[in-house]
Amino acid sequence: MPIGHFKYYKKFPSKLITPRPVDVWLPDAGQNQQSKRYPVIYMHDGQNLFDPRTAFIGVDWGVHEAIDRLTKSHRIQPAIVVGIWSAAARGREYGPAKAILKHATDTERKKYLRDIGNPLSDDYLKFIVYELKPFIDETFPTLPAQSDTFIMGSSFGALISLYAVCEYPEVFFGAACLSTHWPAAKGAMIHYLDSYIPDPETHRIYFDYGTEAMDAQYEPYQLQADEVMRTSGYQHGVNWVTQKFPGEEHSERAWRRRVHVPLEFLLKR
Repeated sequence: MPIGHFKYYKKFPSKLITPRPVDVWLPDAGQNQQSKRYPVIYMHDGQNLFDPRTAFIGVDWGVHEAIDRLTKSHRIQPAIVVGIWSAAARGREYGPAKAILKHATDTERKKYLRDIGNPLSDDYLKFIVYELKPFIDETFPTLPAQSDTFIMGSSFGALISLYAVCEYPEVFFGAACLSTHWPAAKGAMIHYLDSYIPDPETHRIYFDYGTEAMDAQYEPYQLQADEVMRTSGYQHGVNWVTQKFPGEEHSERAWRRRVHVPLEFLLKR
């Protein structure tokens, strides 16, 4: 039996970024009970979230399945998921512009710009905040307030999620950052975070990492980020969590296995 209800937009229009597919998933009641309204999670790399046929390694995150299980066990409130597909310029759209341009060393900034290109992340976030979110709130039964709006991604998608909650703290209540690719520009995002971290009284932030493959690089950086969280007033287990997953790799397969953890943290009742 199908879980929930999908609405697909093959080429969502934008004046700010290259148009791309956007998938919207609603819980079971979402398609026929317009009186009931839901929180919304905006997620990057949308092609990897719901369908193994479009996922990078033939394994999707199963986000809708995880939300369905957690909802039925009364661990979370149900939510709408908006999956924004990544484009060819993924590294440019997901690389946090201010972190790279203002907080990286000259050497690391030049290397990043040479290898990946000038960041387009500010326009990408403007697309989400000023073009996509208004459409979603007008079209679907959402709870549009900051307290019910979340953003989530992995690797570079984790960087842009953290950047989003820092740049638009009035829009996003929570961010989930799986396998955050801190080594981009040698941890420039940590220095940015120290300056732009949102108010712990009104935000919720999740980090995690594995210990194999690319994730093996992350722990030293994550420990630095954790110190920023502590000194900024975040309380572990309350409005911030960092989880280490020994033996886990950097892949959709690994994120599928643990996607329920950040979902429960963001959407806990």
